[in-house]
Amino acid sequence: MQWILQDDKDNSALAEILDRMGIAYSVHTKLREVAVPELIIDDPDRVVVFGYYSAKAFVRERGYKPGVFELRPYVMEQAWQPFLLNPRNAATFIKVRDIADCVPDDGRQYFVRPVEDSKTMSGAVLSGTEIRAKAAAVMELAPERLVSGKLEPDTELLLSVPVIIQKEWRVWVVSGVVVTWSLYKMAGKMVVRPEIDQDALDFVRAMVEINPGYSDAYVIDVCRTEEGLRIIETNCINASGFYEADLQRLIVAIEDLEPAVAQPCA
Repeated sequence: MQWILQDDKDNSALAEILDRMGIAYSVHTKLREVAVPELIIDDPDRVVVFGYYSAKAFVRERGYKPGVFELRPYVMEQAWQPFLLNPRNAATFIKVRDIADCVPDDGRQYFVRPVEDSKTMSGAVLSGTEIRAKAAAVMELAPERLVSGKLEPDTELLLSVPVIIQKEWRVWVVSGVVVTWSLYKMAGKMVVRPEIDQDALDFVRAMVEINPGYSDAYVIDVCRTEEGLRIIETNCINASGFYEADLQRLIVAIEDLEPAVAQPCA
């Protein structure tokens, strides 16, 4: 596999291990309309790209495979509904353009994130007033000033009631197998360690098993709450922070993907 990395502090750790393993890679400051420096591709069917979400369009245009593993909105996955922290039947789906009419201008707190797998905004707990301010700033922009990959009037957001979370883990899944993991938060504070509770690991494996066709590779964030273990969200494996994951195990798993299997999820 040829690895294409966007210049980023997380990817520098990935580059070090690729170098140690003798695997071909290159580092680029830009992966959008053009690559800087320009790319030399040996086999477009054996290319994987790790970078920002904006690299998705770059990969699609060039037809690299597996390239970037794209995901369906996790909140729409029927198999996972009983196990989601914010299930579909307990959430509100609303476009940015409709927030001024539907979200009260008050101190009520909401968990908010995009419905699609994107980083148009990061998931966060915000007040109604803060959400309205974000939406108003977008609606004030002239159409020509809207930026791809950022909030737009038609961006659909998920709003739900915030839940107290005790622990949060990020888990990497490739070919239906849990490959590596990292604790990244405890009681709302960043605590990063290469560990996971056994019942949380068993929970993730069960979640992967009940939804086998989700994607060839993805990141799943899970948490412990007072009501038990829950799925927070899934994220694109190519554009997610590594925390204390075992990157060598992740690299080996992606290297082992067969060309016929290495297809992005539509």
